[in-house]
Amino acid sequence: MSTMLRLASRKCVLSLRATRAFSTSARRSADPWLLPNTPEHLEKTTSPPDAPAPTPLPRTGESIDKMRARLVYQSRKRGTLESDLLLSTFAKERLGSMTEEELREFDKLMDEPDWDIYYWATGKKAPPARWEGSSVLEKLREHVKNEGKVVRRMPDLS
Repeated sequence: MSTMLRLASRKCVLSLRATRAFSTSARRSADPWLLPNTPEHLEKTTSPPDAPAPTPLPRTGESIDKMRARLVYQSRKRGTLESDLLLSTFAKERLGSMTEEELREFDKLMDEPDWDIYYWATGKKAPPARWEGSSVLEKLREHVKNEGKVVRRMPDLS
């Protein structure tokens, strides 16, 4: 008798699982996490073209070595994995050889929103006028092309 009851209850559970609907609304069935490089993501993460440049924090008396260390940290801790990987590997390869002027330009770039930097670097969106002709952004674009097909991962902190 107990074996028959177990079989019956198992069938009941299976049939309940098969017919249970989690949601019937289109809003709930839509994926809330849009994939990068999709038209929907591009539309939702686009900054207005006339948006002013972010106001950088004043950093008076910061030495070049401290600036490099801060930029390494900021390139690793952006908030999105895509930006973290692109910027941290770029910083690991190029930050040591940058001039002070290029470091300041990279510092200004780091003040921009993550997705804007990502799409400018990958060429999915054109940068605003303030970044056209930027040598640092051009170097970042070359880095992102990864013509050597190097498998990249988050660099070590050392």
